[in-house]
Amino acid sequence: MQNIIIEEPYKFVPPGRSEWWPRLIQLFLKPYLRHMYGVQAVECRGVQRLQASLTAGHGVLLAPNHCRMCDPLVLGFLSRAIGRNMHAMASWHLFKQDWLTTFVTRSIGAFSVYREGVDRQAIQMAVEILVAGKRPLVLFPEGAISRHNDQLMPMMDGTAFIARTAAKRREKNKQPGGVVVHPVAIRYFFDGDLEQSILPVLEEIESHFSWYPQRDRTLIVRLQQIAQALLSLKEIEYFGQARTGDFYQRVDRLIEDELKKLEQEYDVKDTGEGVVARVKNLRGAILPDMVHHKITPAERQRRWKQLAACYYVQQMSHYPRKYVRTAEPNLVEHILETVERFEEDFTDNLTVHRPFHAVIQVGTPIPVSSRRDRQQTTDPVMQGIQTQLTEMLAELAREARKVGGKQRW
Repeated sequence: MQNIIIEEPYKFVPPGRSEWWPRLIQLFLKPYLRHMYGVQAVECRGVQRLQASLTAGHGVLLAPNHCRMCDPLVLGFLSRAIGRNMHAMASWHLFKQDWLTTFVTRSIGAFSVYREGVDRQAIQMAVEILVAGKRPLVLFPEGAISRHNDQLMPMMDGTAFIARTAAKRREKNKQPGGVVVHPVAIRYFFDGDLEQSILPVLEEIESHFSWYPQRDRTLIVRLQQIAQALLSLKEIEYFGQARTGDFYQRVDRLIEDELKKLEQEYDVKDTGEGVVARVKNLRGAILPDMVHHKITPAERQRRWKQLAACYYVQQMSHYPRKYVRTAEPNLVEHILETVERFEEDFTDNLTVHRPFHAVIQVGTPIPVSSRRDRQQTTDPVMQGIQTQLTEMLAELAREARKVGGKQRW
């Protein structure tokens, strides 16, 4: 399990306000992204849309999809393109890694949010940034890293709530301009040799199962075998035996059974929509007694096991259905992302594959009303974000199919 849960009382971390620190750090962005994440180049599109919103004096909220850990750093190139620094809401655990990570994260304008509860300070900070309108605010509405670039996870409604609260305050202050949301699609194109990059990783995973390298089988079949093996291992861990039946139905049953069991134990009434929201609410119920040392060592160990289960069912929910197919060509990025997910979930490590080039596509602005029509079944702001991101990512995927040519599998 990745180190994303911190067993200590939460303390809000405000953003840095310096204008020159972010610009200085941006000078190191390109070599850092190349070395740490294999990203060789970043292309920004639709920048004029964002510039127009800033020139009009709007409070600007950027709502990107969240496929990779390096997404916030890649957005530094968009900051450079518009000539304006940004603020971003970032998970508190990122500020608890080491002093250098904390310093850099704050210096580029990020502030913390506590994912295991309602963080009113983070919400207030986000609203104040939009009311001031000096810098764009970055919020990732999916609420977690998906690892799959061409499909979105369910959106968290907090994005619209923050934007609407800021719009109401600007209206009360009689400020010029309003609040707008720009959906931002980030897509990574892999330009390397797929087999050369991922086969060593596959064979490493297979060796953990005591399998002889499955070189006589196709790449897709090997991926399917590993997926079956990983699922069976989790079923044995949680339920004592591997289950049978359709693979995706087994995944859904495992997720639902484990979450429902924990929700019943901790009497979680608000289960939320989607696995990410349900896991967030469960962490909020499991952690407080651990943080305040109100439980025995044995109970603490049991709860860490439950938190690990929450982590892994959330990870399993991130595997898109039929993302890699047997009967038709697959995009190289889909195969690569699947292998990355396997490695991350099974070993907690991640091989850096290279080279990638990233495309940032800025969508059209969505005006945010200070009031929501309660007769509407869906939030128009969240619906607009989802629609634009889906369309932009689909267009970028079509572009990948055209330029990928012989690399499709």
